[in-house]
Amino acid sequence: MRASPSFQCHGVRPNWDDYGDEVKQVLLGADEIFYPSPLYEDVFRCLGKATFPRNYYAFLGNKIRQTNLFQLLGISHPRTRVYYGRDLLARICRDFSYPFVAKTPVGSSMGQGVYLIGGEAQLADYLKDHCPAYIQEYLPLSRDLRVVLIKEKVIHAYWRIHQAGEFRNNVAQGGKISFDDIPDEALLFAAEVAGQCGFDEAGLDICHAHGRYYVIEANMVFGLEGFRQQGLDVYGILCELEREGRL
Repeated sequence: MRASPSFQCHGVRPNWDDYGDEVKQVLLGADEIFYPSPLYEDVFRCLGKATFPRNYYAFLGNKIRQTNLFQLLGISHPRTRVYYGRDLLARICRDFSYPFVAKTPVGSSMGQGVYLIGGEAQLADYLKDHCPAYIQEYLPLSRDLRVVLIKEKVIHAYWRIHQAGEFRNNVAQGGKISFDDIPDEALLFAAEVAGQCGFDEAGLDICHAHGRYYVIEANMVFGLEGFRQQGLDVYGILCELEREGRL
């Protein structure tokens, strides 16, 4: 936002008193704060200020919260359960048939912390380091779609296609990017998901299986390789949206 003359960018200070008096007055007098960080978002909202993006920091890197939100809203999402407590292996095996996907539920990204579980030994290894356990049905996909939206407007979309021998489609895990034949109905589905969830800025992972679209997860901090390959500047796009009055 520093490129836009409409914004004053003061950065995030670890202590409120680290800001000068003039900056404090600007922040206290502002109607809306952009990218307030998880440190200050709730504080500003308690003061009655709007923040942008909505529903951002609370869901950033938290697959459990995202799944709960998708399920609460009835949004198409791979069958997922979270397990706490004892006897996790037996309970998971009662609910899921192999293979299935297990994930690190909080703090993982770029395809890290995602495991294809094919048997009891692999599940036992996963459970050594994961409680709660986040278990999701396995959808045999050759690709998925990354759709980046700001204020429910699709600003970029591309296929992520996994390499041979790899079930993850993440670009960080060697996935190939393709801009060919992106279906309009997938983009419409992504926009509907963002609107229902109140995600002002997110990269949604969308897939098609069993005759319908699913949202796998929302990435609040999304990779920019797809933008680079398409010659797009996400920061310039943000500034253009602001000039159009869409932020």
